[in-house]
Amino acid sequence: MRNNYYKLLTLIILLAAFLVSCRSSSGDKKPGGARQSGPQIVEGFIVRPSVLEQSATVSGTIRSFEETTLMPDISGRVIMINLPEGQPVKKGAVLVKLFDSDLQAGLRKLQTQLEIARQTLKRQSELLTVSGISQLEYDQTRLQVNSIGDDIETLKAQISKTEVVAPYDGIIGLRNISLGAQVTPSTPLATIREVDQLKLDFSIPGKYSAEITDGKVVRFTVEGSDTSFSARVIASEGGLDATTRNLKVRALITRRDHILRPGMFATVDLPLAVIPDALLIPTQAIIPQERNKKVIVVHGGKAEFVTVRTGVRRPKDVEVTSGLNPGDTIVTTGVLFLRQGSEVKLVKLH
Repeated sequence: MRNNYYKLLTLIILLAAFLVSCRSSSGDKKPGGARQSGPQIVEGFIVRPSVLEQSATVSGTIRSFEETTLMPDISGRVIMINLPEGQPVKKGAVLVKLFDSDLQAGLRKLQTQLEIARQTLKRQSELLTVSGISQLEYDQTRLQVNSIGDDIETLKAQISKTEVVAPYDGIIGLRNISLGAQVTPSTPLATIREVDQLKLDFSIPGKYSAEITDGKVVRFTVEGSDTSFSARVIASEGGLDATTRNLKVRALITRRDHILRPGMFATVDLPLAVIPDALLIPTQAIIPQERNKKVIVVHGGKAEFVTVRTGVRRPKDVEVTSGLNPGDTIVTTGVLFLRQGSEVKLVKLH
């Protein structure tokens, strides 16, 4: 009885395998033959002339119109600080004062000597008129007066070096010193910036250098904002950088905005030439190959591979400079499944 059970089980397994095999073979034949016999269904694009505004996107940096790192002219001890961090100061304001008591004492001494020498010169001038002294004595006293005056001017210049003054109206940054600090001519005290106006510095490839002229307006954006700002070109370098072959350009930002700060990264959109009748096609229609690029043109319901040359590339389309004519219909979908002479059926045209 057990043998009959195994025979029945084996028969059922074989019958099930046979039914599955028949169903699989019939399914393979039905759709496969149908797909291979008909034309390939694709979407197309009609080539039409359109206006192409060429532009180049480069990186730039926003800078203060003026920016200076304040440093003392001489070494000394700081006795006064007027560096209001983040606040404006006026041109000529004393920002830092160094110890100068010894110089002031020397100045007062010279001023006293000058007053005595001038009184002596006055008396000798009266004596000279009555031949009370010789001309030589009078000339020596006059030279002494002039010499003391020159020493006073020299000492005043030394005293002026103990003061650090604002070179222009601006905003003070963070100060780096405190009262009593010993500083030298290489010690950075703080930074002053003129931020009423801002500059935009950027570099462009040398091939676009002819497009840069004084007064040209460029657009730019900054990180963290969708607002587009404008700047007017005010100057450029006289030649290209020998390493990068780029031209450095400086533009003046036409409108001050609280969003814009010195040191910010900017994306600059530089307008170039305008082509009134450019042939633009979708980027997915291009088939890149080892040495050239091709597109598929539909002629008489069949696919024809055509070699093209491209120009300006944008995110969604690319300019074709040769190989296509206005009115041509090209394939935009399924390009990887077509062969030369394949039958195609256009179901949608753009």
